[in-house]
Amino acid sequence: MAQNIYDTSEFFEGYSRLDRSVHGLDGAPEWPAIKTMLPDLQGRRLIDLGCGFGWFARWARTQGASYVLGLDLSENMLARAKADTADPAIRYARADLETLELPEGAFDLAYSSLAFHYIEDFGRLARTVFRALVPAAHLVFTIEHPIYMASTRPGWLVREDGQRTWPVDSYAAEGARTTDWLGKGVVKQHRTLGTTLNTLIASGFTIREVQEWHPTPEQIAERPALAEEMERPMMVLISAQR
Repeated sequence: MAQNIYDTSEFFEGYSRLDRSVHGLDGAPEWPAIKTMLPDLQGRRLIDLGCGFGWFARWARTQGASYVLGLDLSENMLARAKADTADPAIRYARADLETLELPEGAFDLAYSSLAFHYIEDFGRLARTVFRALVPAAHLVFTIEHPIYMASTRPGWLVREDGQRTWPVDSYAAEGARTTDWLGKGVVKQHRTLGTTLNTLIASGFTIREVQEWHPTPEQIAERPALAEEMERPMMVLISAQR
């Protein structure tokens, strides 16, 4: 079973204060880039893997999606998503992505935001999602960039000249990384970018687009704190097709 850190009070309270939790998709700086990777949603059946507060599910319905299934391991997340949703075409359910079972050919798009890097057996999940999609359907997801999460001691280092740099150690040593982020003992699963892409290919997917996300000049002008994201990639955005 995947770690259910979002149902601990300390972590959930901290997560609920993040911009992406308060302002939804508009609070996620990578969202404009993600939108360009999504296919037309009109009449499509979608699954959101790690749906959180349900922001994407509700947005997808405004774009014409006919049905959205949002899955999450966290009862806290699902309770918030259900409270904020009054649409019979959106259904939320509790599921562990490590052991997920899905019906074959049930969806036209699978989407996931910053959830897959918690999954130890990504190969199993990729194969499950592949079978659940109709031919030519898309998988669009974001994860923490492996450069960002590889270090066994992540955090900015300050050089003698005052320049900050991000450590990239143990990159080839894949596996669990335990850090303190919003709470103690958060476990994520580090995989190289090559491993992630090759796992998708081995599962039957065709890679359509990979973005090692960074903010635009306009975003930095509006939110200067985003300038540090130019120093190292924090997220990678991937589009694949069945």
